[in-house]
Amino acid sequence: MSKRQIAILGSTGSIGTQALEVIGEHCELYEVYCLTANNRVELLAEQAHQFHPAAVVIANEQRLDQLRSLMSDLPDVKVYAGARALDEIVEAGPIDMVLTAMVGFAGLSPTIHAIKAGKTICLANKETLVVAGELILSLAQQYHNAILPVDSEHSAIFQSLVGEDQNPIDKILLTASGGPFRQKTMDEIARVTKADALRHPTWDMGAKITIDSASMMNKGFEVIEAKWLFGVEPSQIQVLVHPQSIVHSAVQFQDGSVKAQLGVPDMRLPIQYAFSFPQRLPLSGERLNLFNVQHLDFFEPDLDKFQCLRLAYEALHRGGNMPCIVNAANEIVNRAFLEDRCRFLQMGDVIAHTMQRATFVKTPTYDDYLATDAEARRIATELLQ
Repeated sequence: MSKRQIAILGSTGSIGTQALEVIGEHCELYEVYCLTANNRVELLAEQAHQFHPAAVVIANEQRLDQLRSLMSDLPDVKVYAGARALDEIVEAGPIDMVLTAMVGFAGLSPTIHAIKAGKTICLANKETLVVAGELILSLAQQYHNAILPVDSEHSAIFQSLVGEDQNPIDKILLTASGGPFRQKTMDEIARVTKADALRHPTWDMGAKITIDSASMMNKGFEVIEAKWLFGVEPSQIQVLVHPQSIVHSAVQFQDGSVKAQLGVPDMRLPIQYAFSFPQRLPLSGERLNLFNVQHLDFFEPDLDKFQCLRLAYEALHRGGNMPCIVNAANEIVNRAFLEDRCRFLQMGDVIAHTMQRATFVKTPTYDDYLATDAEARRIATELLQ
């Protein structure tokens, strides 16, 4: 049987590098067809030398010459650059699966192109469904694509639903670590620094998602994503702060039964499950030892301290392009906080004001999403000045 050909969008990030570990562990089953990155040309070239893909793409066109130089000894690997190249490469005939591990709004367009080309989508770019969930699900139905979740929480829900066929979901229990500021007071949170926010207690992730986890905007995005992935109403999605990060999420059914997926915090497991579904393959690494688990705690999130989670729920209830507005404003304030141009609590305030000022569209088209993203970014940038 031929190996499954995988394109990894965002191969130099946390998800991308761990996906390559999974592929390396199962090289008899999977092969890398394409690797892409935004700016990290050195690591991209290093990955190309190890995995010998058919093509690599650097999104930042200014890095193209540098990448070509680093890969001059790999004449069989095609080298491209730019957003258009990302859209085109995922349409390549040999590709079976596309792992969308790019960060932010930039992942939307190549995901749409991959869907229209009939590829299976392993979804790690949560912003795709946050921004345009209704459009993406409609396209996936039209082109008969499978969308397999890679986020640990959504993979846990997906795994809990396997074998349940059409049994109705009563409630999704979406767990959250609570981030580094779970036990801090509002006054303490007002004084936290970038270094504080980047010290996540459980997961090792990229800077953007780590800041989103600290503000709990990441969990808000996952609430929106869960609505589209599993066809539930916002009122059926309950966030549980679970500091141990052992229960990755759960599903409660109409008979009261709860099914959960447990494991050590290791993103390779949901990545591999998306690649191998419905099979489970061997995976090296630490195993969960329940004898060592002293207790499992669950708390309600504080929506006063974590305004971003509340704003995500509000955006989901309002619908239309409001989640797109929230995502765009969040990308601006997240970057500003990482560059010391914004205080931690100010992020939520800027997002809230952007939601008030941006143009609301009840039934947006793809062009509306593009216009909304640009407008919300402009408003959020102005609010920071």
